[in-house]
Amino acid sequence: MASQDWFDKDFYKVLGVSKDADEQAVKKAYRKLARQFHPDSNPGNDAAEAKFKEISEAYSVLSDSTQRAEYDQIRAMGSGARFTAGGGGQGGFEDVFGGMFGGGGGGRPGAGYSQADFGDIFSMFGGGAPGNGRFGQGGFGQTSGGYRGFGGPTPGRDVSATTIIDFLTATKGDTVRLQGADGKPINVKIPAGVSDGQKIKLRGKGEPSPDGGEAGDLVLTVTVRKHPVFERDGLNLRITVPVTYAEAALGATIEVPTLGGDPVKLRVAPGTSSGKVLRVKDRGVTTSKGTGDLLARIEVAVPNRLTDAQREALEAFEAAGPSENPRDDLLSKARTA
Repeated sequence: MASQDWFDKDFYKVLGVSKDADEQAVKKAYRKLARQFHPDSNPGNDAAEAKFKEISEAYSVLSDSTQRAEYDQIRAMGSGARFTAGGGGQGGFEDVFGGMFGGGGGGRPGAGYSQADFGDIFSMFGGGAPGNGRFGQGGFGQTSGGYRGFGGPTPGRDVSATTIIDFLTATKGDTVRLQGADGKPINVKIPAGVSDGQKIKLRGKGEPSPDGGEAGDLVLTVTVRKHPVFERDGLNLRITVPVTYAEAALGATIEVPTLGGDPVKLRVAPGTSSGKVLRVKDRGVTTSKGTGDLLARIEVAVPNRLTDAQREALEAFEAAGPSENPRDDLLSKARTA
């Protein structure tokens, strides 16, 4: 909702973007600043918390195309404009009209603008020309509907927030505690299988309405920390499992870790090469849409150092083996392509 703050605050400067920045540039700037000043990253730092709220307010306006257009229109009137009640005095509507139409005098007839001029200015906000002691329907003069309403209360603004959770919480789900727009703590249920960058909307947890309408929503963006072993692939989990040369060549039964559970045993067939993927059913991410699998990618680990006996054994193996070159097929395809 438009307010005096829209004249006093330069949201573009807060996010460090130009006035013609597109939606992606605005979002990128917000995410960078949000990570830097998020209360979770600055516990006990009141200045960082205040900066985070300022960043969130700027993003909530500039990320909404409708609010951004209104903000730009109001800011274009001039930094000296003030929306205050009548009665004269510096900083009232007369500043707006005087600056736009070259007149003065707080709305006096013949003060440099006409009835038509009123219609022009109020048409910018969805209203009509003033008449009979009040402004046209849908304009600033209506008592219900607020700035943008038409016959009903104005809803409160949505509030943007971010939270950082660990990989296991993202896959299993949990409840986290956050600070609401009014400063009070709220519990937020994180669903199982939430992905990095996903948004969760909490109805009625945003800013309150200025005239008795519904409160805005809290739009929570979830950031998931990377796991040192597992990666998400939809509902599946991927893991790279090293095996020795002998295990790959002769075959073996190996243990593979699972996320938040006991290891499972996998059979590596003789002659398995690096890149082979073995599947463990139902050991991925479980959501209402189903359960994924654990995908184990085999990687043959080549030893960095060999003993003399190992070197001799490998040289004997090489001498006894077939003389075929494993790259012959690759070279042939490259020549004929």
